[in-house]
Amino acid sequence: MTDARERLAAAQAELLRALLADGPIPAGFDESRFVVERRALLSKRRGVAAMLGPEVANELGERFRPLFDAYATAHPRTAGSRAREDAANFADWARERGELPPVETPRKRWWRRSS
Repeated sequence: MTDARERLAAAQAELLRALLADGPIPAGFDESRFVVERRALLSKRRGVAAMLGPEVANELGERFRPLFDAYATAHPRTAGSRAREDAANFADWARERGELPPVETPRKRWWRRSS
């Protein structure tokens, strides 16, 4: 029984790699339909990231789509990850590559207010 489960788990992992990380299409799947599903999932993820981080999407403008697609292919979502984390990770990824300006840290005041 565990051998069958291990084969199933391996097949599921292969399918997810193909759908979410641009891996090879597993045997037995229609290639054209598979590509459509892959694009739909990527588009949905991109749309959620744009909705959760509109300032990032606006700042990147026309570069948002190709940059997000490159990020998403290289960084597939993992089980338990949240969409907000994904959007924040994308923004960090874009900043690391110089596509977005660095985040400005607030300046510390040298004085204290007395109560």
